[in-house]
Amino acid sequence: MTEQDRRQPHEQLDSELSLLARRSRWMWITLAREVEEGLEPAAYGLLATLSDADDDVRGGDLAEKFGLDKSTVSRQIAQMESLGLLKRVPDPQDGRARLVRITEEGRARVRRLREQRGRWLEGALRDWPNADVRQLVELLKRLNSSLETPER
Repeated sequence: MTEQDRRQPHEQLDSELSLLARRSRWMWITLAREVEEGLEPAAYGLLATLSDADDDVRGGDLAEKFGLDKSTVSRQIAQMESLGLLKRVPDPQDGRARLVRITEEGRARVRRLREQRGRWLEGALRDWPNADVRQLVELLKRLNSSLETPER
C-alpha cells in the first residue's frame, strides 16, 4: 500500500466534512433566523451549551470550548443578554467575576430550534434506516472526541 493509498480516505473525509460544514452552516443560519431574526447563528451554539450545562458557565470557558476569541463570545453574550436569553450572575467563587446563566426564554428558544433542526434532519434522512442514523450518531461522537485531543 502506497502513502497515497493510506492518505486517500482521509482526504476524502476532509472533502466530505467540508461539504457537511457548509450545509450545516446553511441549516443553522436558515433555522436560526426563523427563531430569532438578527441573532448570529453561532450564538445558538453558545446558548445550547448553556442549556445543556449543569451550572452557570464562565464566558472564557465558552470561548475556549468553541475555539473563539473572548471578545467574540463577549459580544454574543451581550447580544443574547439584551434579548433576554441569558443573564450574567456573580461568581460565588470570585466576587469580581461574572458567570453566564441561561434564562427560561433562552431554554425555550433552544428547544424550538432543536425541534426545527430535528424535523429538518428527519426529513432529509427519511430514507435512512434508524440503525444507520444511530450508527452515524455514534461515529460522529467518536470523531468529535478524537478531534478534541491535541494535534499529534
